[in-house]
Amino acid sequence: MKMYKNLLISVLLSTALAGCSMFGDDGAGNGSGSDSNGTSGANTSGVGSGGTFSGHPLDDPSSPLSTKVIYFEFDSSAIASQYESVLAAHGAYLAANPGTSVVLEGHADERGTREYNVALSEKRAKSVQNLISLQGANGNQSEVVGFGEEKPASMGHDDQSWQLNRRVEIVYPAH
Repeated sequence: MKMYKNLLISVLLSTALAGCSMFGDDGAGNGSGSDSNGTSGANTSGVGSGGTFSGHPLDDPSSPLSTKVIYFEFDSSAIASQYESVLAAHGAYLAANPGTSVVLEGHADERGTREYNVALSEKRAKSVQNLISLQGANGNQSEVVGFGEEKPASMGHDDQSWQLNRRVEIVYPAH
């Protein structure tokens, strides 16, 4: 329970910090942070970069939103702490853009039965969905798909390949 409390506190703090830099004042003093398409982020620079990016917020290489693959440990659906700020940013982005949706594609390595791997990959995607929902993303903004071992990122049969295959891909279909 204490671990979940600490995780929640970390995510909330990360969101507050990420939200200040991604969805803040647009430089014109109106604080809307929206462009002509209604998407947030006149200043979508990543944390600590100090620059501005004039493209779509999801394409800013210095933003946590540019990270769209979350990796997992063997036989686990627990999200590593290194991805908390990334998922906080995606959740905050979705909350600020209620017309935007995302598909969370879960994957597993080749070890285990087909049925087990599909269930594990779906559980991983649901873990990601739960964390972005904590940031205010509406439940109907995300879809969970579990591919199991069917779409490997790497075709090898070793630890390095398996690590690349244990993942959730965050896909924005309309982007």
